[in-house]
Amino acid sequence: MSNENSLPKTLQEAIVYFSDTDRCIAYAIKLRWAKGIDCPRCGSTEHSYISTRRIWFCKGCKKQFTIKVGTIMEDSPIGLDKWMTAAWLICNCKNGISSYEIARDLGLSQKTAWFLDHRIRAAMQNGSFDKFSGHVEADETFIGGKARNMHAGKRALRITGTGGKDKTPVMGILERGGKVRTSVIPNRKKNALQSEVRKHVEAGSALYTDALLSYDGLAGEYAHKVVDHAVRYVDGKIHTNGLENFWSLLKRGINGTYVSVEPYHLFRYLDEQSFRYNNRKSEDGEPMSDAARFELVMGNVFGKRLTWNQLTGKETAGQTSVNG
Repeated sequence: MSNENSLPKTLQEAIVYFSDTDRCIAYAIKLRWAKGIDCPRCGSTEHSYISTRRIWFCKGCKKQFTIKVGTIMEDSPIGLDKWMTAAWLICNCKNGISSYEIARDLGLSQKTAWFLDHRIRAAMQNGSFDKFSGHVEADETFIGGKARNMHAGKRALRITGTGGKDKTPVMGILERGGKVRTSVIPNRKKNALQSEVRKHVEAGSALYTDALLSYDGLAGEYAHKVVDHAVRYVDGKIHTNGLENFWSLLKRGINGTYVSVEPYHLFRYLDEQSFRYNNRKSEDGEPMSDAARFELVMGNVFGKRLTWNQLTGKETAGQTSVNG
């Protein structure tokens, strides 16, 4: 493996560095098999490397494997150079980057780029059982198309007050000075919102929300304080401005970059934006570098798989449209 100082620090350097397939493989080996290469199928450490084909032959299960097996890249004919360039772009573009731009930049079809994008988003998922504590904000919003972009019939439904079904409710929980967690929720009723709060926030924490009645009843478990946005947006420490900032970044990306996002895929775009937000700073409080964010994503591609049928819902609910 090359010296750490030779690793890319900018997009231009990354494109040049990962244009060499052997360097791509060496980089991925360091992230995946720091303690030694083992077969992703049987776990055997007995193998031989066929350099002309860049594959390993496992002496345990007698099967061949590549660096892509057991990752989000499995069964993909796309070269590692394009995978790594796409990952660099997706994890570092603040407002996101659409599949049309990826397709144009990397010489792929839009459909292929869309599939690649979503598999990289799968590597951005980072669940945790640890609960937030200290000062925590909770807020919800709706994600959906703007009225001016709608068909006249749909716009009329919204004007008459019956068009709420065209937007998807999402909820965010932010630990001040820390990370954010987001989720798609079925509705804004008490059971849905309070379940999310109890799932992610430690009892006894200071909890700040807006005046939505669905949050009533949390004061018995949390130091719950409310700010009524009809009166003011900030009352000392009582506000949800941190989450409002996050929603602004999210909607800017969805409305300006992706334009059309199916509700079925919305959680993946939430994962993407949450990843960038949560990794905007390193542990020492300094801004995180693009290279460090990229390495976090590439270190998380192993042990995950997302097939086309899973992505499009063919295994359950039927095919969805390809946008974003």
